[in-house]
Amino acid sequence: MARFRNKKRKPFVKQIAKKQPTVDHVTGDKIPRSFVFARGKLPGPLRRLQMDLRKLMNPYTALKLKEKKRNNLNDFWKVAGQMGVTHYLMLSKTDSAPYLRVAHAPHGPTLSFKIHEYSLAADVAQSQLRPRCPPDLFKTPPLIVLSGFGTGEQHLKLTTIMFQNIFPAIDINTVKLPSCQRIVLLNYNKETKLIDLRHYSIRLQPVGVSRRIRKFVQNHQVPDLRSLQDVSDFVTKAGYGSESEPDDEAATVSLSSDIGRVNRASTKSAVKLQEIGPRMTLQLVKIEEGLCTGRVIFSEYGNTSAKKLGNEEEDEQESEEMDTDGQENEDEEEQEIEEELEED
Repeated sequence: MARFRNKKRKPFVKQIAKKQPTVDHVTGDKIPRSFVFARGKLPGPLRRLQMDLRKLMNPYTALKLKEKKRNNLNDFWKVAGQMGVTHYLMLSKTDSAPYLRVAHAPHGPTLSFKIHEYSLAADVAQSQLRPRCPPDLFKTPPLIVLSGFGTGEQHLKLTTIMFQNIFPAIDINTVKLPSCQRIVLLNYNKETKLIDLRHYSIRLQPVGVSRRIRKFVQNHQVPDLRSLQDVSDFVTKAGYGSESEPDDEAATVSLSSDIGRVNRASTKSAVKLQEIGPRMTLQLVKIEEGLCTGRVIFSEYGNTSAKKLGNEEEDEQESEEMDTDGQENEDEEEQEIEEELEED
């Protein structure tokens, strides 16, 4: 039996990724974008912390950015201008401790933090009974909340401005409640001079509704009622009050619009925060006027110790300066970074 092939071929359609907006249509301000990359070789846990920080900075960051050994800071600086990048988050590791540098592109300032402790997002999820991290959680930028920074000290003012500008600003009059999915909390301890960074997901639960009913409305799944005598048993089984979380008046809000199938407008809903990581304890040790260089505006250990801290990164800085002067394949590397970012 002869077989005839279908000569009709499906047309090839090239899918072009939608470009993200560069200016906020509400405030008119430029949307901040970031690069999260490493300076020098990092051990495995810090590599995973780097990926967690990229997810935290989503969606306005290069999630699939790949660094190479021959890439220097000047390569990222050249590409940053074309991609509209405004901030760098750089992880590095010395013999004493890991460091996180947060810099404003292209001319600084640069804030250097010593990482005292950190926990990965996977570690935070493993410690929870019901971890929650839906895939659409990172489609919108997080809210930023700063606590304890209002001491009037100049270096804390610079830190406040840096972290406030690293995420897009919001207008409370026009912001859409469904876009508020995450929150980044930075708490400064005056006694220890340490900054605790926490990353939470925001979820709303209607007040006075059991978890059984809430899951039924959200999932639209037909419950198994074979062992029940009446439909009312489905609501009261295992205790209505035991499944309902206690209502806290301080944590309840009245919604101005509908959010999902359960939380309706003009009804009270409880605001619940669930940590999703990463978690870090930071110490501000140095502020430089330029991009990883320039006059030291602030140093936690004084001028002498600031030089000592700079010596820990001296090899890295010298290699970057040498590469910017005598690198032959500079244009080729810049093109490779651009191609990787376009794929992202």
